Amino acid sequence: MSEEKVIVLQPKRKDFEEIYFSGNQGNLFFSSTTRGKTITTIVVGLILLILFFFKDDFTKEKFGIFYFVSFLFLLCAVFLSVSINKVSRWKKQVNSYLIKLENCKIYEITFDNNFFTVNIDGEKETSEWKDFKYFDDTEKYMALEGKYTYMFPKKSMSEKDYSFLKQIVKKNIKE
Repeated sequence: MSEEKVIVLQPKRKDFEEIYFSGNQGNLFFSSTTRGKTITTIVVGLILLILFFFKDDFTKEKFGIFYFVSFLFLLCAVFLSVSINKVSRWKKQVNSYLIKLENCKIYEITFDNNFFTVNIDGEKETSEWKDFKYFDDTEKYMALEGKYTYMFPKKSMSEKDYSFLKQIVKKNIKE
């Protein structure tokens, strides 16, 4: 393949949302990033609540346990809030990208033996094939990771174009 091949995508917000927000990805408390921290914070909070109810039964020597669990709860809450902030920022970036896709007139992929270019309304990002480190092909989308990271839903292009792109990506990206 020495000549340039162009694949035009028809991006639909719903197709991208299905992939980006699958499996609680956009959920602030139960995404894969925050689920463990949320559960830990809840458990430590319950232990602290139980200790609070029985604090009158503590001797002065055992009161340190109450302070220690309070410190743990505070620590868990801080880590949880940092994780929630990360998920919130990611969600904001994804929504901004989806709005850009909704309003775009041109979304196309151009490639040849050496280069891979994505054009969204005249904003072109060009990479050499060697810049890509990894690709993932599932039944719903194809993802390419390298200098830039891309995700192309299978529904956004024809079956023929998707199969052709898959062949070219497998040929050019050595894992």
